Amino acid sequence: MDRLAYSINETARILSLGRTSIYAMIADNRLDAFKLGRRTLIRAESIKRLVAERA
Repeated sequence: MDRLAYSINETARILSLGRTSIYAMIADNRLDAFKLGRRTLIRAESIKRLVAERA
């Protein structure tokens, strides 16, 4: 089964960006995030869509 979501740190590592940039992309609605308990997670499909738009 493929992963459905990634943490902020994992997303930053995947995209080679800092955590601040990831939070900025969430605020700009470029990444789709949701809370699960105290954790903020990024949907895998959102990361794929962001990369595809930039390619």
